[in-house]
Amino acid sequence: MRRQTRRAIAISLGLGVCLGLCLSLYLPVSRRRLDAQPVISLRIEDRNGVLLREVLSDEGGRCRWVSLRDISPLLLKATIAAEDRYYFSHPGVNPYAVVRAFVQNLRSRRVVSGASTITQQVIRNIYHFRRNVLAKVKEAWLAVRLERTLTKDEILVQYLNRISYGNQAFGVEAAARLYFDKPSEDLSLAEAAFLAALPRSPSELNPYRNCAAAGKRQNEVLRKMFDLKFIDRASFERARAESLSLSSEKEKFRAPHFCDFILENLPAEARRGLAVIRTTLDYGLQEKVEVQLRVHLGALEAKRITNGAVLVLDNRTGEILAMVGSRDFFDGERSGQVNGALSLRQPGSTLKPLTYALALERGMTAATILDDVPTPFATSTGSYMPENYDEKYHGRIRLRSALASSYNIPAVEVLQTLGPDLLYLRLRELGFANLHGSPGFYGVGLTLGNGEVTLLELVRAYAALARGGIASREKSVLAVIHNGRAKTAAPQESSSNRVFSPQAAFIITHILADKDARIPTFGYLSPLNFPFPAAAKTGTSKDFRDNWTVGYTPRHTVGVWAGNFDGTPMENVSGVSGAGPVFRDIMLLLAAGRSDAFEEPRDIVHARICPLSGELPSPRCPSAIDEVFIRGTEPLAQCSLTHGPDQKPPSRLVPGVGSARNELMIVMPQEGDVYKIDPILRRDFQAIQLKADVPLDSGIRSVEWWVNGRSIGAREFPHALSWNLKPGSYTIKARALAGGRKFESRPVRITVLS
Repeated sequence: MRRQTRRAIAISLGLGVCLGLCLSLYLPVSRRRLDAQPVISLRIEDRNGVLLREVLSDEGGRCRWVSLRDISPLLLKATIAAEDRYYFSHPGVNPYAVVRAFVQNLRSRRVVSGASTITQQVIRNIYHFRRNVLAKVKEAWLAVRLERTLTKDEILVQYLNRISYGNQAFGVEAAARLYFDKPSEDLSLAEAAFLAALPRSPSELNPYRNCAAAGKRQNEVLRKMFDLKFIDRASFERARAESLSLSSEKEKFRAPHFCDFILENLPAEARRGLAVIRTTLDYGLQEKVEVQLRVHLGALEAKRITNGAVLVLDNRTGEILAMVGSRDFFDGERSGQVNGALSLRQPGSTLKPLTYALALERGMTAATILDDVPTPFATSTGSYMPENYDEKYHGRIRLRSALASSYNIPAVEVLQTLGPDLLYLRLRELGFANLHGSPGFYGVGLTLGNGEVTLLELVRAYAALARGGIASREKSVLAVIHNGRAKTAAPQESSSNRVFSPQAAFIITHILADKDARIPTFGYLSPLNFPFPAAAKTGTSKDFRDNWTVGYTPRHTVGVWAGNFDGTPMENVSGVSGAGPVFRDIMLLLAAGRSDAFEEPRDIVHARICPLSGELPSPRCPSAIDEVFIRGTEPLAQCSLTHGPDQKPPSRLVPGVGSARNELMIVMPQEGDVYKIDPILRRDFQAIQLKADVPLDSGIRSVEWWVNGRSIGAREFPHALSWNLKPGSYTIKARALAGGRKFESRPVRITVLS
């Protein structure tokens, strides 16, 4: 009785297990397991769909998920013939193949044949089972379940997008683009059979290592297709005779610095689920810019310049069209992987236009007369004496000339008047995020580039001038695609704000585009001269370590940096001779015959002025020129520099340019001036400028300065001399000799207090 009971229990348990196994076959496979995300790689493309870089998936390969309608029917047939001829008739497992494999494995006492169907291979790629008997059982069990979870077409989609084709290519789309550089829907019969042959053994059939073996397997697949009547004999023979041309094995790695820039600005959590990032880059333009930079840097090697960077921005949209970070990304000796477009460097004179824009907003004009004479400026660390690039001084000049010719002393004088705080805050508004010191830390040297900025920040600021004073963050992404689904809006919010008045921005643009105004420094044949309206500014940092040219047309802003990543000084190269030629060629490339003019805003006034005084020309002025003003700042009085003998001398003389009176005059200091010694500042930094005005047509070349009857030195034009202060009372005279005639100024008496 007990034996019968135990037998019944055993039978019941057996039946229960069998029933459970049968019922388990109806359980669906987890949809999470079928998610495409871990397999899909991230493609970074240019604005026209050109592949720039493919970032490997979580599975360590390249994959682009496609549907059946995007795959060549020839490839579908070739895959069925090569891998599973009974695919559409079996339930996930082929019983005949299982028995055959069991016998073969039993004889060999190891797994030599898997008899895996396409469905089982999908399971293997999802679960990554080891190759043993228990794993094969699990694989078969899950394959049957998968057949009840998905349709045959859906399973085929999983297979064709997950299977390895070697060389880190997962799925037919990645394989077609890797080996034949075309989408899978465009494959020929021979190409389809070739790809279908590879999954059997991707490593042994690697086309780049063993093309003969891959070709032999391809012929076997074609034979199977013919035997199964998937193709006719004529197609079979043509495919066998077709000579295949494999694409280069070299990985596509275009615009590497830009791709790094995209990935660095994409948080890891935002990257999940992305299949494609469509960027703003124009790779056709990028290639040309890369060539231009390499060619010009090759010509500058004798000047000890080894590297450079270029940025091109679309002013209307703020889109980055080209970003070249170095001469060669793969040049390890010259730190090629450093992105010069994002590296911190000293900008030299490229910040001067922003200083002068502030000055225009506060009442100065392009005709304002400024001093370009030796002038010390007090700073927190002592007196600072800037010098010009040409090591000369040019006397009293108009603001237009000072900016166009990039003279240093007038720019520092203007910033001292405005205050460094004002420029510092405006630079922060423009997006210069790397100026971490206080305004006092930089002082008046900020306008000459004693801070560190990036090329991207400079281009962003100049684009604001091109837009009439409106600053906007640049854009680098147009759209993204999530796992093969439709495009979504780009994940970049573009905000804009006004940082300069449109009138100030226009006048700065007008000056930077003035070919004639820059002649004294850059000459008649400057690389900055264009056959169309274009604003440009150069810059060279201290000790010739950084070299810049930045500028714009109404449509584009271009920035070029040249130098060495290790900080090695260049050999006397200025912005116009270093970065300038690269800048010129890129601007000409972008213009393509177009000559758009800068739009003039409202409240701009055109007026004729005297070039010496910046005032309205009088009948006695030797010439007159055109100038532009913000309405309300244009001159109203006639020039006071030229006057007759019956007129009083002008209250404001321009040192060095010549007085209409037939006498030598001291214009600085003035009679009775009192100075006081600063008890904190070092004595050798406390000095004043002695300035003189010479008679017109006198022929005076040099003025000698005398203090308390003792000569302290002579100076040629602009006849200014720096004199250190000491407590006491002093009588100052200026003397000169020309054409056998002696000139002596009236004495000027001053007092210096301790």
